[in-house]
Amino acid sequence: MGKRRRVAERRKTSPAVVGGMIAVVVVGAGFGVYALYGGGAAADDGSRAASGEVPTVRTGKPSAYEVATVSKRFLTAWQQGKVAQAAAVTDDSAAATGLLTGYSKDAHITGVTLTAGTPADGKVPFTVKGTVKYKDVSKPLTYTSALTVVRNTKNGKPQIAWHASVVHPDLQDGDTLVTGESGTPPVTAVDRNGDELTAEKYPSLEPVLDGLREKYGKTAGGKAGVELRVVRGKASKAKKASDKTLLELSKGTPGKVKTTLSPTLQAAAEQQVARTARASVVVIRPSTGEILAVANTSHGFNVAFNGSLAPGSTMKVITSSLLIEKGLASADEEHPCPKFFTYGGWKFQNDDKFQIKNGTFKASFARSCNTAFISQAPELENNDLTQQAQQVFGLSMNNWAVGVPTFDGSVPVQSAAQMAASLIGQGGVRMNPLNMASVAATVKSGSFHQPYLVSPDVDHRTLATASRTMSASTLSQLRELMQYTAAYGTAAEAMSGLGPNYGAKTGSAEVDGQSKPNGWFTAYRGDLAAAGVVQAGGHGGDTAGPIVAAVLRMGG
Repeated sequence: MGKRRRVAERRKTSPAVVGGMIAVVVVGAGFGVYALYGGGAAADDGSRAASGEVPTVRTGKPSAYEVATVSKRFLTAWQQGKVAQAAAVTDDSAAATGLLTGYSKDAHITGVTLTAGTPADGKVPFTVKGTVKYKDVSKPLTYTSALTVVRNTKNGKPQIAWHASVVHPDLQDGDTLVTGESGTPPVTAVDRNGDELTAEKYPSLEPVLDGLREKYGKTAGGKAGVELRVVRGKASKAKKASDKTLLELSKGTPGKVKTTLSPTLQAAAEQQVARTARASVVVIRPSTGEILAVANTSHGFNVAFNGSLAPGSTMKVITSSLLIEKGLASADEEHPCPKFFTYGGWKFQNDDKFQIKNGTFKASFARSCNTAFISQAPELENNDLTQQAQQVFGLSMNNWAVGVPTFDGSVPVQSAAQMAASLIGQGGVRMNPLNMASVAATVKSGSFHQPYLVSPDVDHRTLATASRTMSASTLSQLRELMQYTAAYGTAAEAMSGLGPNYGAKTGSAEVDGQSKPNGWFTAYRGDLAAAGVVQAGGHGGDTAGPIVAAVLRMGG
């Protein structure tokens, strides 16, 4: 681009923007980036302290000039392979050094060019183009990522907020990129009818397919190929994340894994969650535990299997079974539902502070009266709910063997106000749609059948069991409660036309920082059970309810 004219006077300027993008020029094989900033820059914002002044620490968000300058410096150094220089402008140089070094050394990505997009509120998107080369095979690689410029609170300097996702959006902190002969051969997953399952056809299944490969790749009869893949670190594995293939350089020979998924119900579930932000749903067969469908609006993290969320009032299904067994409630007997009830120093209330005078427990369950359950806390031991969840519903023991990683629910032993809150699905209780679909299935079938995606006959694994079942009287009353709720209670609108062999429970769980609660819904119809959640959606009957009802309707 020729020689640049030196400018004698340093001026305060703003970065030039051409066509909405930071203007850059790529020189030769390197990344000779020159932003059109006018004059040179003595400081990150184009200004400098006068001689003799004590510099002050800048505060507030980085300026547009700082964002452009720091991002340019980082991207230039990364493309030129100057790892130390790139890492130096991040807030975690050690982590950045390790991942950027591995980018070429372990991932074998070469010829990298980086193109910055339009900055917005400190965030700079960029496109990465390069070549992945391993031995005698190579393939082009293109993807988009983003970085965020923040201000160092100690020295006021702008810097890159470091996360592994800067290098690649599929990376979580602690993960690495590796190219080589895959240690785990690929698999072809098929549905219950023998037809291939792909992420292109069923987008929600991407993390499920990754999990199936990790679990069965070495035993399904396949042969490994050469791939660029994400290798999960300890933190990711703790979240049940599986390794992920990003680019296949040479094909391996896949083995075959048959799942229990129903193509009809899977397609219906995908269609339903696609209509609503942050929705998840699971469908299972109560008589066997077979998982028939799993879908999430977001296709990265599998909330339906691995989520850990307060289930709100859907937890009252388990709590009701406990209260009935202990003689503290009976479906058709009078039961208190005051506006407020104080326990453990907390004052609990019902939605809109309603009360039911001289009503039955069935009426309280159908209308989801919180105080009907909280009022029984003084009669319970701290571990009663935990034992009920474990012994009857098979939850909170971390021993499910589904065929892919799952979170199996958590009902910790708590005391005082937290114990009371647990009775209505708050406190420390955590579930996901798989767990709550299993709860509805246990009520429908009369006993716990651990959900599974791959038959245990495939690998002779042992499924989890519950140590006992509910009494016939408790089970009968619990079914009566759920049927009444589906017909006349908070679930009636969603479940309209699906009876009479059905039951349901709605739920809403308050979450700090959300203006709306997470909406939950769990239900059964015939030999199908399903549960769903819409995060920050509002009341479960209005949000998750229609999703669950729609997939149950598809099941006939």
